[in-house]
Amino acid sequence: MDEVSIDIDAPRAKVWGLISDFSNMGKWSPELRRIIWLGGVKAPAVGARFMGINRHGIVAWPTISKVTKCEEGDQIEWEVSTSSTRWGYRFDDTADGGTRVTEYRDAYKNTPAVIKLTQRSGIIGRDRDALLQAGMRTTLERVKAAAEER
Repeated sequence: MDEVSIDIDAPRAKVWGLISDFSNMGKWSPELRRIIWLGGVKAPAVGARFMGINRHGIVAWPTISKVTKCEEGDQIEWEVSTSSTRWGYRFDDTADGGTRVTEYRDAYKNTPAVIKLTQRSGIIGRDRDALLQAGMRTTLERVKAAAEER
């Protein structure tokens, strides 16, 4: 499992509100461009499904995900069925009244779709893992900037 954490000088409720509004992800993530809720759903809840539109360089691809955990202010997680990967965020209080956010990724199965995608994009194996970890850091830094904006 890969994870990256960042401390944000903002209350947990504010940070949760920013991250749990998935429409924001397109402006923070270097790879996920936007999500489209499926089945009339408009917000994350356990069982809700969405399509992610992703792009890396000239390669673009859709993913289908299902929210598996949605505990307000504590954790949100989804499983990407097309890559057998779990992504999520955990939220913890810091000693100074801020919030520590941890983004994590658990690629529990290396499916043919993942192998094909990484070969097509030219990013294979560890290079892809390093790219995703850097992307998590970038995403969290952008969330931090938005949450701490006065």
